[in-house]
Amino acid sequence: MKLIISATDGSEGAERAIAVAAEFARSSKAKVQLVHVGEDGLSSKQLMLLGQFRITEGDALDEISRRLFSRAKEIAEHRGATDIKTLSGGGDPAKVLIETIKTKQADAIVIGRRGRGSLRVFCSAVFLKSCRALRRAS
Repeated sequence: MKLIISATDGSEGAERAIAVAAEFARSSKAKVQLVHVGEDGLSSKQLMLLGQFRITEGDALDEISRRLFSRAKEIAEHRGATDIKTLSGGGDPAKVLIETIKTKQADAIVIGRRGRGSLRVFCSAVFLKSCRALRRAS
């Protein structure tokens, strides 16, 4: 394995997924690509609040990503990952992750399961084959 992707939204499930991805990376000497897909904009109420403090929407979203990645990198490094990159984007998380798998030619992806608290690790042979098929299709 050369590249493992792990997505984060700051949840406990995402943090557990990052830890597992980092352990896989340590044992296989792979790189870790941390991905955060932000919401497409903030609510009007949130924007009004930001305006009161003269903070732009872009600056607020950048700060959220910075903090999420800071924590995610800390977890990954603690679990032994040494080559860690970050990538943030906006839009549909599934679409962004699929596109990232294609463009980065990921070998595996480890993600948390939103709202359920249990870790879903997609590292089976079937999923690895799917990642390879996505790479070939691009």
